[in-house]
Amino acid sequence: MALKARALYNFQSENKEEISIQENEELVIFSENSLDGWLQGQNSRGETGLFPASYVEILHSQLGSNYTDYSSSPAGSPSHDSSLYTNPSNPGISYQGSFEDDDDDDWDDWDDACTVVETQSAPGTNGHPSPSLQYPAAYGHHQHTDYRPKPALERQDSMSSSKRGSVVGRNLNRFSCFVRSGVEAFILGDVPLMSKIAETYCIEMGSKGPQWRASPHPFICSVEDPTKQTKFKGIKSYISYKLTPSNINSPVYRRYKHFDWLYNRLLHKFTVISVPHLPEKQATGRFEEDFIEKRKRRLILWMDHMTSHPVLSQYEGFQHFLCCRDEKQWKLGKRRAEKDEMVGASFLLTIQIPTEHQDLQDVEDRVDAFKAFSKKMDDSVLQLTNVASELVRKHVGGFRKEFQKLGNAFQAISHSFHMDPPYSSDALNNAISHTGKTYETVGEMFAEQPKNDLFLMLDTLSLYQGLLSNFPDIIHLQKGAFAKVKESQRMSDEGRMDQEEADGIRKRCRVVGFALQAEMNHFHERRVADFKRMMQSYLKQQIIFYQRVSQQLEKTLRMYDNL
Repeated sequence: MALKARALYNFQSENKEEISIQENEELVIFSENSLDGWLQGQNSRGETGLFPASYVEILHSQLGSNYTDYSSSPAGSPSHDSSLYTNPSNPGISYQGSFEDDDDDDWDDWDDACTVVETQSAPGTNGHPSPSLQYPAAYGHHQHTDYRPKPALERQDSMSSSKRGSVVGRNLNRFSCFVRSGVEAFILGDVPLMSKIAETYCIEMGSKGPQWRASPHPFICSVEDPTKQTKFKGIKSYISYKLTPSNINSPVYRRYKHFDWLYNRLLHKFTVISVPHLPEKQATGRFEEDFIEKRKRRLILWMDHMTSHPVLSQYEGFQHFLCCRDEKQWKLGKRRAEKDEMVGASFLLTIQIPTEHQDLQDVEDRVDAFKAFSKKMDDSVLQLTNVASELVRKHVGGFRKEFQKLGNAFQAISHSFHMDPPYSSDALNNAISHTGKTYETVGEMFAEQPKNDLFLMLDTLSLYQGLLSNFPDIIHLQKGAFAKVKESQRMSDEGRMDQEEADGIRKRCRVVGFALQAEMNHFHERRVADFKRMMQSYLKQQIIFYQRVSQQLEKTLRMYDNL
């Protein structure tokens, strides 16, 4: 039965099986059941095809009934940038469902009896679990239990709450990322302290403010040799990637679904960190050479950001992913990561902050400035992505065709000069004919050039679209924490709260504030390095390209010298 739905985000189709949808567009869904994270339906223009389930909400006509929301939040849409290299403007989570056959098999060297679906709870900010599941003492137990095999992250929010400890009022919107991430419970002191915390992440004061303490053992990791492999006597096919961490210099081989598992563990654990989005999955054509090469390039960028992050690079699950070669140990490590208790709001308990005093108003002003900056950067990144994508299309299509037309016109001139032999000049005719062939060659050079310059630019822009899309929810956590501090101080001033309890809320707010500022500083450091490299590479490749074009033209010009 067809259902009505509304698009939550823009989605640009990549191939003929998919259709484009616009934010707030009314859609018709042919079936409410998603297949590997995709729905089939019709947009307002009458086009029929596939689009991500997490980009839409299905509207039920019954009065008071809940709608099916595959997105879980504005941060719940998958990272799916298209062949046009465009992303939705606000995708936070990028759990990418697909029709890839390797998502349906038996996980190879993984534990077949345990999947991400079985071990993950509902998502909050950046994919973290609902606080109703993490801290049952602080929240009610009413939860939705309708699990689907894909996507693994489903909304299971509690609609009720019971006060525990603090008398500061809780947010009425139980679906806000501040609540679902568990940060509200942390600020109000409802996150239980662990008797033993094995991991700690330190924040130091640097020249530009709080910053994550550098990893004591920095390393890099290469991503190479995407290789098509098969199993079940060729029934199943997949691509494996060779990963070689510099700290052990011993390669491991991982499939994309292994990356996907790791990515969801990262979202589940790190509340206030902008986890880089994985490159997108694709409904069809996943074994095509261009798609495999594009995915490899983007996995290299993703891995570079992971290894450069002082916190993410030290995560035990990430180290296990990069280093484990033994199948038995692999399963044990996978289970250990999935049973990790220091996730979501509990992760905040592992952060050690400096003793330096920071005025909360100054912090709020700094966060507001970063919010305005990130919004402007996101807009400009999207603008450059659209311009560069259009330029790619022109290189591959328009420019090549125009140069071919010019070459054919020169060839026609040469052929016409052969029509009257007494006055024909073979040298001139050959030179003009060669000029036509030269411009045809130049057209092919234009068509191939994006692989050398624009693709790297678009890869970098895509990565930053994902990183920037994470920050609105992370900033919202800080805003929510600020609000609780102000409310608690007002209540303390009115004598309705002990000052000690208000001081505890302020102290825990400092943890969130320091963590966000450290993440902001890391983002700026990477931004400077990445965009410097991107621009240098683009300009160098442009110079090389036009030098090659110039050489072709100069060679052709010399043919006219001795006529």
